[in-house]
Amino acid sequence: MLLVDDVLFFPFKSLLAVFKEIYNAAIEEVAAESGAIRAELSQLYLDLEAGTLSEDDFDARERELLDRLDAIEERGLIEEDEDEDEDEDENYDEEDEWEPEDT
Repeated sequence: MLLVDDVLFFPFKSLLAVFKEIYNAAIEEVAAESGAIRAELSQLYLDLEAGTLSEDDFDARERELLDRLDAIEERGLIEEDEDEDEDEDENYDEEDEWEPEDT
């Protein structure tokens, strides 16, 4: 009976596997886009500090890039870096600190 079940459900399992691969590829693409946006923001800051970019151009481009990054994060496809830092602080206990023994 198990062989019959496998044969009957094979098309559905295959289709599910295809959809999982498409989903994973989309997530990777969004993560890559997020990384590219952050790299471009870093380059903008360097250009501003070097004086090769005016402050008005910097503000306009920075606003555009931050809006795109916010749109990606609002979709929930990637997590903000700030959330990771907050999670680390929440897991910290004062009891975890090492205290020297009295000798």
